[in-house]
Amino acid sequence: MSIRNLPAGTEMTDVTKEQLIADFKIVVADAEALIRATANQGGEAVANLRIKAEESLAAAKVKMADAQDALLEKSKAAAKVTDDYVHDNPWRAVGVAAGVGLVIGLLIGRR
Repeated sequence: MSIRNLPAGTEMTDVTKEQLIADFKIVVADAEALIRATANQGGEAVANLRIKAEESLAAAKVKMADAQDALLEKSKAAAKVTDDYVHDNPWRAVGVAAGVGLVIGLLIGRR
């Protein structure tokens, strides 16, 4: 999905953070696999590089957990705002839901 094709109302940072977290998990898993694969390799240079990589991975995991927590908090805040709006305006919410359902039904019916 390119930046130009984002759904209306979607911020680039939301999509970027989710993709970053997913990509970062893959990188961490690959790095851990590489460290395990080189565990039996000898040499001081390899050992130092392995230690440095493990430290970097530990720091990266902490940053990833922080980013994931921040994203979760933002999602909870958005859900709370939506819940409050629906409770304050129930008939408007029903109307919007019915309208969206009608549009989806029309789109599905055309196929």
